[in-house]
Amino acid sequence: MFSDPKLGAIVFFVTDLARSETFYRDVLGLPVQRMGNDDEEMLLAELGPMSLVFFRGDEPRGRSPIPVFNVGSDDIEGIVDALSARGVEIVAPLQHAPDGGMTADFLDPDSHVLSVYQAPAAD
Repeated sequence: MFSDPKLGAIVFFVTDLARSETFYRDVLGLPVQRMGNDDEEMLLAELGPMSLVFFRGDEPRGRSPIPVFNVGSDDIEGIVDALSARGVEIVAPLQHAPDGGMTADFLDPDSHVLSVYQAPAAD
């Protein structure tokens, strides 16, 4: 189903972006940058081919972090449809990601949230 999957990001929901920024930047020494606006503010730490992404939110334990598979396909809609056809529960339908790409979330058999992501088309 995924033609060339790569684990591209791990998304964390955190209660305090400033505290997380200080920890990951100053304690762990990661290159953290703020992105977005007040409504969709986030932190991003790019670690080679993998990124850590932090959004403000109160997710219950077990629902964060969310592994995100970069599908590298121009048919993310087909991938989401195929997952659904195989009985996979889609918990966040296909939608635009903050960077203009497309994303959808689904559950594994133990109700862990996983996500698929397609980068925005190159202009």
